[in-house]
This record gives sequence, C-alpha cells and structure tokens, in this order.
Amino acid sequence: MSKFIHLHNHSHYSVLDALTTPEELVIAAKADDQTAIALTDHGVLFGLMEFQKVANKHNVKPIFGMEAYIAEGSRFNKVQTDKLKQHKNYYHLILLAKDLIGYKNLVKLTSYAHTEGFYYRPRIDKELLEKHKDGLIATSACLGGVVSSHLVSGNYTRALNEAKYYQDLFGDDFYLELQNHNYEEDKIILRDVPKISQELGIKLIATNDIHY
Repeated sequence: MSKFIHLHNHSHYSVLDALTTPEELVIAAKADDQTAIALTDHGVLFGLMEFQKVANKHNVKPIFGMEAYIAEGSRFNKVQTDKLKQHKNYYHLILLAKDLIGYKNLVKLTSYAHTEGFYYRPRIDKELLEKHKDGLIATSACLGGVVSSHLVSGNYTRALNEAKYYQDLFGDDFYLELQNHNYEEDKIILRDVPKISQELGIKLIATNDIHY
C-alpha cells in the first residue's frame, strides 16, 4: 500500500490565511516518514523556491502546486460575492505540476490571475485553464471548491456538471477530494462526493486543508 502524501497545504505565503512556513511543512512530512509533500498556496507561487531548497535538504520530494481561484464566468467580470444569496465570484481548484510544462503553466496562470483576473483575489477562469492545462493535475479542493461549494449550497446537479467539466478537461488527472475537519458541511461532502465519484468514474483522494 502506498504511503500517504499531503497534497493540499498552505504556507504563510497564503497571506492572512496560514502561518506554517515551507520549512515547517517539509520537516513535519519528514518526521512522519512521508517521501513527498505538495505546496498549494492560494493563487500564488511565492514559496516554491524556498520550498524546493528545504525539501532537497531533507530528501523530501517537493510537489509544486497552487490553489487557484476559478472565476464564476469570465475573469474580467468584477462582481462581488453575495453571501446572503450564496453567490460567489470564485471557487477553489488545486493544481499540481506533473512536469516542467505543468510548472510553466502554473506560472502563466498565476500571472494572468494577477494581471487580468484580480478582484479581491487573483482569479483565473475556464478559458485560461483550457489554454494552460497541459502538465497539470487538478483536484476539487475544499468546501469552497469547484464541486463542493455547490453541494453545500444544495445544488447537486451543478456539482455533478462541474465535476464532469473538469473530468473532460483533465481526464484521469482530475480527482475529487474528501476532507473531514468536523464541520457540519463536511457531512454533505462525505455523503455526496462519493456518489459523484461513482456516477462519473472519478477517483477519490483524501486530503487535509492544512493552514497551521
């Protein structure tokens, strides 16, 4: 059986949303006898150079990634989130680089997110993702993710359709995340995401949304 690897991790480069340093993440992985660990900060790649140096020092494989903000509609639309109506202007998606092409696409995506899609958050959209998907693995992220957000809001059909879109885009390189942080909303995810997995034939992975 393969050893567990953490694929959804934030460092203090996820500004105002995490405290862990890349070094602390790597040291924790090493102490737990994990052979690799991913860094997936919110919308940025600021920590990757530091992350790689520390990972190499401790003989842990660094996996380069980012938790992207996917705009609702076009990245050029500047519409504020309406929490009362549960309308969001972005959703989360984890992107992991498989190779050098994937890393270069991560760089392009975060650059466009800041120069074209920035509205409270550095956002990309499906148009950009379709152009720069090569070399990337995608996972459905957290409660704010491209699939889970719609399950939480009670829209199973939208969640299913979004999962199918990302499956069509990434093929076998799209995975559905299961997380359990003892939130009430997690019960919905743990119930419905496996249903979507079975219905569409998408693989499940277990992750933790690590910030501290």
